[in-house]
Amino acid sequence: MTNHWADIANADLVIVMGGNAAEAHPVGFRWVIEAKKRRGAKLMVVDPRFNRTAAVADFYSPIRSGTDIAFLSGVIKYLLDNDKIQHEYIQQYTNAGYLVDDGFTFEDGLFSGYDQEKHQYDKSTWTYQFDEEGFAKQDPTLQHPRCVINLLKQHVSRYTPEMVSRICGSSEKDFLHFCEELAKTSAKDKNATFLYALGWTQHTVGSQNIRTMAMIQLLLGNIGVSGGGVNALRGHSNVQGITDLGLFPHMLTGYMPLPTDKDTSLDVFLDRITPKLMQKDQVNYWKNTPKFFISLLKTFYGDKATADNQFGYHFLPKIDGAYDHFRYIDMMFEGKVNGYLCQGFNPIASYPNRAKMMTALSKLKYLVIMDPLKTDTSDFWQNYGEYNDVDTESIQTEVFRLPTTCFTEEDGSIANSGRWLQWHWKGSDQPQEAKPDVEILSELREYLLHLYQKEGGQGIEQLNAMQWNYLNPLEPRAEELAKENNGYALADLQDENGNVIVKKGELLSSFAQLRDDGSTSSGCWIYTGQWTEKGNMMARRDNSDPSGLGNTLNWAFAWPLNRRIIYNRASADRQGNPWDPTRQLVKWNGTNWNFNDIADYTGAPPGSNVSPFIMQPEGVSRLFAINKMAEGPFPEHYEPIESPIGTNPLHPNVIHNPAVRILPNDQKTMGNAGEFPYVATTYRLTEHFHYWTKNALLNVIAQPEQFIEMGEALAQEKGIKHGDEVKVFSKRGYIKAVAVVTKRIKALQVDGKTIHTIGVPIHWGFAGVGKKGFFANNLTPSVGDANTQTPEFKTFLVNIEKVTGA
Repeated sequence: MTNHWADIANADLVIVMGGNAAEAHPVGFRWVIEAKKRRGAKLMVVDPRFNRTAAVADFYSPIRSGTDIAFLSGVIKYLLDNDKIQHEYIQQYTNAGYLVDDGFTFEDGLFSGYDQEKHQYDKSTWTYQFDEEGFAKQDPTLQHPRCVINLLKQHVSRYTPEMVSRICGSSEKDFLHFCEELAKTSAKDKNATFLYALGWTQHTVGSQNIRTMAMIQLLLGNIGVSGGGVNALRGHSNVQGITDLGLFPHMLTGYMPLPTDKDTSLDVFLDRITPKLMQKDQVNYWKNTPKFFISLLKTFYGDKATADNQFGYHFLPKIDGAYDHFRYIDMMFEGKVNGYLCQGFNPIASYPNRAKMMTALSKLKYLVIMDPLKTDTSDFWQNYGEYNDVDTESIQTEVFRLPTTCFTEEDGSIANSGRWLQWHWKGSDQPQEAKPDVEILSELREYLLHLYQKEGGQGIEQLNAMQWNYLNPLEPRAEELAKENNGYALADLQDENGNVIVKKGELLSSFAQLRDDGSTSSGCWIYTGQWTEKGNMMARRDNSDPSGLGNTLNWAFAWPLNRRIIYNRASADRQGNPWDPTRQLVKWNGTNWNFNDIADYTGAPPGSNVSPFIMQPEGVSRLFAINKMAEGPFPEHYEPIESPIGTNPLHPNVIHNPAVRILPNDQKTMGNAGEFPYVATTYRLTEHFHYWTKNALLNVIAQPEQFIEMGEALAQEKGIKHGDEVKVFSKRGYIKAVAVVTKRIKALQVDGKTIHTIGVPIHWGFAGVGKKGFFANNLTPSVGDANTQTPEFKTFLVNIEKVTGA
């Protein structure tokens, strides 16, 4: 979230798309209700289902799953055509006036640079025009035909209300009403917030879904302001922490990439990933990447990281290809993986195409499960009849279960959706046989070192280099890890006048204190400040709120630097005049801009040319995303891989995302509308939490049996009644469940065809104390977002029939 949960109450308009906050985030949803009470805010919902959030909304429109970009691009066209934009904000704080390279084009569904054989783009034209000094050229008048705003107008010109309705199935009347209400927030004293979740991310165009919404918020001036923002509602209490700490195969902590095999030295790597300034006198905070990265290396390798050995850079693994989850499971499926350590995860219930996942697990030599509970994955080799019909004797995988503590049985921190790092204390002791994950991993490390010393082997140098400075190396404490992530001064740190500002051995208070000379450490640079010499900032519980905006700055710690609303300097103009004085976040005090929040940057006085978006090398936000997105610098509607209409009304020759990656083993598992004519989408229920609550009897009682939702028109067409047992099947497998026939899902008219949608809740399987059910992932395809590889769980093709004799 650019903002935070409590700030939702400051919105004048709340839009929920790609999520169902009332159902999946019922506690956080209270802030939407507060916005309605405090400000008379309207709530608008656009979703394939009339869900629990829509039930309390002021407006609801159905939409075909997988077509959000078409809907939102139509909104952009409406805002531009009707001059419903925040002109000063756009001119000062976006790249609307930047001139785009003359080689950049868009024709027949493809941007310039597409390589048909590789299914990838050469992005060299997706950039600006530059002057002799290397700075981006601009036209402040926004008149030049190559400036971003004019290219954007041209790009979205095809998304008329008629085209939006043709693609999305939403009525033109509903679409235009949505546009009119949202357009009102272009006024300086009106703000809108968008709330989204996995309904937007779990598509082959998921990243572009979010980007399109972000562009709308920029055009309206709704980024960096109270009651605005781009706000992701996380699916777990610590999903934000997972991404912060780099738990991806290609990432390190603090959103820094892992080197590739082409990064032959530390200097080569840092030169590649450190962005160059694109605007004179701009603050570009990513220029400090060498400080962040070398401080991370010092955390990893301690005294073994020196200037002479490039601070241990060569100890780091280097990527030599794609190792995301699709590729890794595919390697496992092909028998190229011996062992799999599965920590806090239930892959046969979470990865797409469960049949492939089962085959992959069956080809392992060993599988290690670290989890508080028995999971479906730990029992994947057992035959549970139709729910898990396997030949147990033929599966030779040896499964080890290592019981871990639950998060309520240990101290530690959780980073919530709003980037607040909140310390929690354990509620009870763990069962005797359970251990915290960190202790299990520490013991594994200790024994691996023993085996290496005894037998030798590849990787011993790297493992020996890793420092492990904990009071008890087998039991690192949460406090030790938190301080390590925060970072230390490894030598006295001095300011520009030679004064010592941090003594050797002291905890750092800001990532501005990090150095690239080996004198500082930090396990995660954005977390610097979470535990300082003043104590544990995450444990603070002072909820005083002098701002009246919910910015309780002494409650816990928000990264970065305890900032509650990212890019908050954009809440005021260049001179520091707030767009809305009643929701003022920053104010110049003669030294800095800190006021009701910690300002994005502090030193540039009113009237300076320094722009708020300091994490961008040009200092402004991007309506045109240079060299970033896999499929284009402007969003474009592409059909889901399994499309119910089989064509793209905008460009028939480019139907799907041209940059999407489908592995050869998965290509043959994709279905078509002739055999599977109905759209399916997965979702969650309030009564269950993922797959955990199958082990909680009260939750099982509250929602005891697997079901699917279908509309009345489809039910009548198929001869299915409410309560019938039905079989839903795709190219990959089937499930059986009780049919809930409902008015909540309407048939839509899309490109001359009637499109029906079937809703599939995700919470069942064969492990647990309740009634067994089928995995929703029996149905889902192995394909994902072209940027993140997030699986396309929200739109795929199925068929449905009544179970004979049911």
